[in-house]
Amino acid sequence: MGSDSGVCAEESGFEEVDDVSSSDVSASADHLVIMVHGILGSTDDWKFAANQFAKALKDKVIVHCSERNMNKLTLDGVDVMGERLAEEVVDLISKRPGLKKISFIAHSVGGLVARYTIGMLYRTVEKSQVNLADGAHGVNAKGTICGLKAMNFITVATPHLGSRGNKQVPFLFGLTVVEKVASLIIHLIFRRTGRHLFLTDNDAQKPPLLQRMVEDCELQFMSALEVFERRVAYSNVGHDHIVGWRTSSIRRNSELPKWDKSVNDKYPHIVYEEYTKGSTAESCSHDTIEENNNDMLEEKLVVGLTRLSWERVDVSFHSSKQRFAAHSTIQVKDTFMHSEGADVIQHMIDHFLI
Repeated sequence: MGSDSGVCAEESGFEEVDDVSSSDVSASADHLVIMVHGILGSTDDWKFAANQFAKALKDKVIVHCSERNMNKLTLDGVDVMGERLAEEVVDLISKRPGLKKISFIAHSVGGLVARYTIGMLYRTVEKSQVNLADGAHGVNAKGTICGLKAMNFITVATPHLGSRGNKQVPFLFGLTVVEKVASLIIHLIFRRTGRHLFLTDNDAQKPPLLQRMVEDCELQFMSALEVFERRVAYSNVGHDHIVGWRTSSIRRNSELPKWDKSVNDKYPHIVYEEYTKGSTAESCSHDTIEENNNDMLEEKLVVGLTRLSWERVDVSFHSSKQRFAAHSTIQVKDTFMHSEGADVIQHMIDHFLI
């Protein structure tokens, strides 16, 4: 479904869903927050964070945990999941005409799904709307996400650069042979989604989906990402056996920072923060790719995504008993087993643009 197909105006064909948020949503809340889980996940994965957001920002946000891509449906591919999520968002917006703003918070592969979804929901703004002083939705002159002002796009341990590069999946121990074998058999375990993550898909002889998603040559993926006021990548610096630090923070090896082991009383697991401005690389052009990079496709993804500015928040559970479950702890997937990630959720709330 292309960006001009008007998904916002179409019937989705799904049954109606109820908002998942605090039991008492204020009538003044006009900011929709979509939380997207990862592979083999469910709405319960974001339950703790959703409740924390709803309590802290009760009069301002409506929190919804995505429910149309749960469990085995997460194996259908990033694009198929993105289409389902887009239709889910459209349904939610249609039920609440008072909405003005939208944000996404996504974990693991859910971050890729959310990036696909916003590409489908991106809308350009008519000149007549731009001339209005902060119009009905406070629209960005560059565009909206289904008519709503785009505020926060937050990913948490998301493999933005895919999972095929060296040490991008830490539990493969960085062994080249094992990583190559994994790329050949991953589809047997994670089906189409596995192909997307390891960049082995070639549907209709097209480049891998993740490569296409750093361009505006198909859907308006990058234009959609650009309209958000903030783009934030939370990453585990270690002990995340599923998603490596480099891919989740959208960095090259040489750009990974030395992080501070000292404890911040309020956010004890936040060890490094930085803001980087976007580069000037042209859309759909890869002329700026480093010549000596071992993985040229990974470099294309870095170059494409860093055309935009990003806030990077690096997280470490190095001194935590829950560190070996860092991929889930950073999200507080389970309130008992992953409780030490609560400060990361609080950091999101404290820095959230309303």
